[in-house]
Amino acid sequence: MTEILSTGAPLALEDIAALDFDKCGGLLPAIVQHARTGAVLMLGYMSREALRETLLRRRVVFFSRSRRKLWEKGETSGHTLALAEVRTDCDRDTLLVTALPSGPVCHLGTGTCFGDTAAAPAADKLGFLADLESVIEQRIAERPEGSYTARLYAQGPKRIAQKVGEEGLEVALAAVTETDEALLGEAADLLYHLLLLLKSRGLRLEDAIAQLQSRHAARSRTVPGED
Repeated sequence: MTEILSTGAPLALEDIAALDFDKCGGLLPAIVQHARTGAVLMLGYMSREALRETLLRRRVVFFSRSRRKLWEKGETSGHTLALAEVRTDCDRDTLLVTALPSGPVCHLGTGTCFGDTAAAPAADKLGFLADLESVIEQRIAERPEGSYTARLYAQGPKRIAQKVGEEGLEVALAAVTETDEALLGEAADLLYHLLLLLKSRGLRLEDAIAQLQSRHAARSRTVPGED
């Protein structure tokens, strides 16, 4: 068991017994990290039962030190944390939880409990696009009344592709005839519709990024002078 944990592999139910809950009075600190952007979202505490329920439900469950009971993140607000995986540190007394938030993580309405400026690493503010993908998925699943996202998605890939074409043309026109602010606005519209188009085909932005990374890696291996 200890050998399994020492590799840094994701925890399973049978691994709970090997964690050092006694060292910390029955609770382990659980650092929650965004599964896609790497942003640190919050810090909570887990008992053995909270960790067990987290693994079973595939949603993050903590132990409330003030109320002395289990609580699932988002059970009141609806802003749950969908579990990706749980790992432990080398001493087996701290948990690293990676999860996907379905809305603001903090009760104050910010993306993290450390403020919105911490929602993505300083060098990776594009991490917001992953959050936007999650919002798009939520709109499609819940179909709230008046949702533009849900309505356009229901019209299918052809209609969404048409919108991407329209937005692309508007970006090009803004680039040569409009202000920087107008160009940024059109570019934002294009990015949103592109995310929705990818979703309609069962794809994600990270899939397109992987293509770029693959191309870059291939070109990096090219012998100088042969590019």
